[in-house]
Amino acid sequence: MFRQQARFYVNARAIIERPGAAGREVLLQQRQKPGEARLLEFPGGQLELFEGMTDALKREVREETGLTVTGFLDALNETRRSTRQAEVQCLTPSFVYQTLRGPVDSVGFFFRVTAEGELTRQGDHAGNHQWIALDDLRQRFDATPEHFDWLTQGALAQYLQQGRE
Repeated sequence: MFRQQARFYVNARAIIERPGAAGREVLLQQRQKPGEARLLEFPGGQLELFEGMTDALKREVREETGLTVTGFLDALNETRRSTRQAEVQCLTPSFVYQTLRGPVDSVGFFFRVTAEGELTRQGDHAGNHQWIALDDLRQRFDATPEHFDWLTQGALAQYLQQGRE
């Protein structure tokens, strides 16, 4: 009898912020993975085996947007502990998530960051990058949440509730 292996994903995702003419803006992109809906999402993705969370975040942002993460907007409070058996990184992200039901089983970390560089037209399974003013984002999310992927819907609910200005 064939038994499907369960997959568990660990992700790092970026809420890239910048000042704009209408106030704070965040970067969203359109997912462009074959066989998946082209919905809006935050940049980010899977950690590689034994890859640090912030290293994964920086790599994923670069691969998907062409931008380089230049700073973290929340204090990371990072500590590392090395023993003969392992090295462990502990830090404080902006917030974490866990899927309790859905298309994949995953846990992940969202970080509020700044970034610079040239946005690519097409990144790794991502495109149509757009800076959206926070007030516009709230209105779009309230009016048409279905334009955002399921994970981004959860993240936006948390992010907008935190109301950082």
